Amino acid sequence: MPRLRLALAQTNPVVGDLVGNAAQVLDAAREAHAAGADLLALGEMALTGYPIEDLASRPSFLAASGAAVAALATRLQEEGLGDLAVVVGHPDGPHEPRLLGASNAPTAIAQNCASVLHQGAVVARYAKHHLPNYSVFDEYRVFIPGDELLVLRLRGVDVAVIVCEDLWRDGGPVGRVLEADAGVLVVINASPFERDKDEVRLPLVTRRATETDTIVAYVNIVGGQDDLVFDGDSVVVDGTGAILARAPQFDEHLLVVDVDAEAAADGALPPAVSRVEISTPAREQPALAADVATLPDDREQVWNALVLGLRDYVGKNGFRSVVLGLSGGIDSAVCAAIAADAIGADGVHGVSMPSRWSSDHSRSDADDLAERIGLHYSVEPIAELVAPIEQQLALDGVAAENLQARVRGVILMAASNMHGHLVLTTGNKTELAVGYSTIYGDSVGGFAPIKDVPKMLVWELARWRNEHAVARGETPPIPAASIEKPPSAELRPGQVDQDSLPPYEVLDALLEAYITQKLGKDDVVGLGFDRELVEHITGLVDRAEWKRRQGAIGPKISGMAFGRDRRLPITYRPTD
Repeated sequence: MPRLRLALAQTNPVVGDLVGNAAQVLDAAREAHAAGADLLALGEMALTGYPIEDLASRPSFLAASGAAVAALATRLQEEGLGDLAVVVGHPDGPHEPRLLGASNAPTAIAQNCASVLHQGAVVARYAKHHLPNYSVFDEYRVFIPGDELLVLRLRGVDVAVIVCEDLWRDGGPVGRVLEADAGVLVVINASPFERDKDEVRLPLVTRRATETDTIVAYVNIVGGQDDLVFDGDSVVVDGTGAILARAPQFDEHLLVVDVDAEAAADGALPPAVSRVEISTPAREQPALAADVATLPDDREQVWNALVLGLRDYVGKNGFRSVVLGLSGGIDSAVCAAIAADAIGADGVHGVSMPSRWSSDHSRSDADDLAERIGLHYSVEPIAELVAPIEQQLALDGVAAENLQARVRGVILMAASNMHGHLVLTTGNKTELAVGYSTIYGDSVGGFAPIKDVPKMLVWELARWRNEHAVARGETPPIPAASIEKPPSAELRPGQVDQDSLPPYEVLDALLEAYITQKLGKDDVVGLGFDRELVEHITGLVDRAEWKRRQGAIGPKISGMAFGRDRRLPITYRPTD
């Protein structure tokens, strides 16, 4: 069998940064060329970042992208890398708007493409066929689909090239891979991380390998982009489903592997398949060590996703530091630990803002957290700030409670304005679901690190992070008291969350059924939940949509995150 040396580059692009992203491609090409690779593949939209959303409708952006592809091909040739075949993802256009059947909007002017660069030129191009329009994806509206499979003949092997969603759909280009008798299938991807997604993704890759009788090389981008986190986890699987190589999650990495592929056969091509011959000279190929990363456990994967999401949001948007309120509770403690892991403790500023109702242990737990992590720490009591407003407006009850949260928000935003910090809001998914937050108060901020983390998982992550520190001989960052004490907003004497909410293990399970599984109230009751409780909690969820619509974004780690995953009307009168 002919042998090919494949290189898969997990790069971390920034949307719109054509110069910086091209530099990443060049770095990967230099490393791949030095390793003797015959073909280098990078992720979907690696040249422009992903998702580009409505940038796909700007002719100037598309023209700049096309120019960047051509310039990249020239630069590869000039640097003596032209004999390396490079597959890179980018948008192509502008094209004349056209409607192909019922497959996309008639105003789309772009295609989601993979271009093949060789010897200073773009020698082939593949346009993505299947355009997802679910969850966070909106490609159906902004791209024109392709209709032809691309096959590269390289060193006596036929290498088929497709893009992301094309692997997930039966038929289409995947069906033609077997008909074309390709030996290798290269799939370039921008597949966001979700908890347990590998339980779906890897089985899909192995199934396609056995179905098409090919070696499947799956390459994914890595990094945070707004509320999405791309985890890499690129993998090469042979026709029996065995893993030949695997890249680590959440890290930029070049995965290089030798594959023994079926030799290309002469014969007529099936319909809707094009083939391009690529001639590459024989080059010295240094010996390769096995490169098969192992996945960490579920909690570590989630933690790493949250850390990377925050790190890239801070860095890619030009912030140098973050500020957050430290209440002594579990949510702010976990957010502070995530922030320190993301950007270093020196970039994290914590503010304790005790009120007249704050317990002594809340203050001491915040002190303890700050010392353990080594972050910048200050104390700003709010009682004397709250009292004049409370007295002038004669506030009591919930209005007085919310005033305390809003004064804290003013303090954090003032620190942001003075020092350029990004304000982190520390609410978790459970609180956001039921509206258990004060709008313009504790919800204030530009980024929400645990927005998609249910309360019970917050505790799990805290325990895992402390265990991880102990295993490394480090100080556990989160005080045991913050993990063990009953959670409370401390906006009135003796307040705890369970005054108005059921136990969190019950609440999270109910919310999972109603929000993630999209069950109606009767169906949720059918799972064994008390009807009165279901009516109460689902009512809270429905009424809190207006708050969520105004909230900060945060890293998506689930299949049903608040935001683009779940788009419901604010003005809504539920019938079930």
